[in-house]
Amino acid sequence: MTRRGLNWLVALPLVLVGSQIAHGAAYWWAYPEASLRASVLQQTGHDYLAYAPMLLALAAAAELLALGVTVLDAARHRPARLLPPWLFAVLPLLAYTLQEHLERLLAGGVFPWWAALDPTFWRGALLQLPVGLAAWLVARALLRTATVVGRRLAGTKHRPVLRGARVLSRPCEVAMLRVAPIAGSAAGRAPPCEVVATTTS
Repeated sequence: MTRRGLNWLVALPLVLVGSQIAHGAAYWWAYPEASLRASVLQQTGHDYLAYAPMLLALAAAAELLALGVTVLDAARHRPARLLPPWLFAVLPLLAYTLQEHLERLLAGGVFPWWAALDPTFWRGALLQLPVGLAAWLVARALLRTATVVGRRLAGTKHRPVLRGARVLSRPCEVAMLRVAPIAGSAAGRAPPCEVVATTTS
């Protein structure tokens, strides 16, 4: 799976689920009465909503797959990058607009140029903005969590690294050789003191 494909696989399920939530909220907003709302949904080609649980399960499976790959990538020191935030504002609106027109096209057999005039359309379009923001925040949180899990599995916690410094793998003791008192007068001509590094077990 390519990095770009992984990014889309993380974002799309969240965008589609959020768009459906806004879609349902728009009809509830426009038609608060349950019987009237059910009648409008039936007339505008919403019978496919009976398969919503199955579609939700597929979206959840795709999201789990993407997050699993993200964990493996983080363990291999290949962090994932989220799609640009503006896509989360544009994609839900496009998905909602396409959905509203396809529903009526399949139900009536004629291209529904009047769909944008329905009372549900502008409400649904307005709700897509907060939905897109929520999807972006959730996707970012999920990717960060998956990255942390991957790094923990690989045993690579965040540690400050000093460039150019030599890091000892094990602690060591440094013992300085003491100069005999009798050599004090000749200390200026004596060789320098040696540093002995004794590795502790």
